[in-house]
Amino acid sequence: MKWRASRRLPILISNRYISNLYQRQRLHFTTFLRKVQPTKARAYAGGGGANGSNGSSSRGNSFLVPGATVATIFMLGALHGRRMYEDKKIEEAREKGVELEFHPDVKASFLRLLPLRSISRLWGSLTSMELPIWLRPYIYKAWAQAFHSNLEEIGLPLEEYTSLRGFFVRTLKEGSRTIDSDPYCLVSPVDGIVLRFGELRGAGAMIEQVKGFSYSASSLLGASSFLPMIAAEDTREENGEKENTMRDEKQRSWWRISLASPKVRDTASPMKGLFYCVIYLKPGDYHRIHSPVDWNVLVRRHFTGNLFPMNERAARTIRNLYIENERVVLEGQWREGFIALAAIGATNIGSIELYIEPTLRTNQPRKKLLHPLPPEERVYEPEGTGIMLKKGDEIAAFNMGSTVVLVFQAPISQASTEKSNSSEFKFCVKRGDRIRMGEALGKWHE
Repeated sequence: MKWRASRRLPILISNRYISNLYQRQRLHFTTFLRKVQPTKARAYAGGGGANGSNGSSSRGNSFLVPGATVATIFMLGALHGRRMYEDKKIEEAREKGVELEFHPDVKASFLRLLPLRSISRLWGSLTSMELPIWLRPYIYKAWAQAFHSNLEEIGLPLEEYTSLRGFFVRTLKEGSRTIDSDPYCLVSPVDGIVLRFGELRGAGAMIEQVKGFSYSASSLLGASSFLPMIAAEDTREENGEKENTMRDEKQRSWWRISLASPKVRDTASPMKGLFYCVIYLKPGDYHRIHSPVDWNVLVRRHFTGNLFPMNERAARTIRNLYIENERVVLEGQWREGFIALAAIGATNIGSIELYIEPTLRTNQPRKKLLHPLPPEERVYEPEGTGIMLKKGDEIAAFNMGSTVVLVFQAPISQASTEKSNSSEFKFCVKRGDRIRMGEALGKWHE
């Protein structure tokens, strides 16, 4: 009993001391904000309109800063410090010509213990709170400086973005992005960095996460995906007749093949001319997702999952990062066959807004289950027409920055002659390139 009594006393003293310290710090912080608050903002808060209603409603709280503002300031500082440290390490490795390989570490295991979905919802609530008008330019400029956002191309004055969330999904000025009008061109759907791209070959249609670890395209898109695959035994038949008819078969058989064999994807191989591209969006990038081509969106799948970070360190240390995280997949058809776009969420980015389906809600509270739930799927129009999108149309938005993966069919050469090679799809980018929405990812000639 004596031991227990001696343990309680320091705790009571500590709580009282912390409470007094918090009150003093809060007073000092409020006094500081009163000093830095611009005179114009004070006049606005106290003036009001013709009837003085604005002044009376804001006079009582003109000097009060919401807790969300304080949390935002500290979060900006923490994110900026983390970004600078990681960028320095990655840049040093690139200068030495070292390609970092997959290597799990303790941090990856620790992240699995954290309630990242709840943390992301909390962050979403904080960033959705309205900021004082006078403080908005300071917050947004600090964010732009920390994450290299271009404030000259934003569509509205800074004061008109009521919250950080509104600033994250900001629109751009007219003419800030030029959509490549070449009909034989596939454009980038986002602003970001090209991490990986190439043609899918071999069993399972594997996409490289980092050097030393890959995941299958069917795992990313779902078991019921329309991904055009062929049985493994058929890939051994490489006669000239099959090669000459392959391109015609792609146009009409990719849907039938996918529905007939969803369970043999890991042993099946992709059809010829199936490509992929992975683009990473940083927190400071433009966060809206646009259509890369003219296409018909037929199906949407929503995968609930984890919300691990999607930066380069996470990609090197977390297995199956792209297929474990929550994501929204759109599938459909364009002039060259199959196409899919996967928008992958991340920590603090659990909310993915889908403009073509405004009722979709992501990162909702859920019970923790031993096994992941199957994706929630919606067929937009069973007749097969779907939702028609033009190149450059807005599709969705991230609330900070994350990753987009494109998987698509494109033309390939049918012979080894120079003339036929001119019709082959070729990427216009390199790994590590910064690309803007509307710029060409790849081109071909009819």
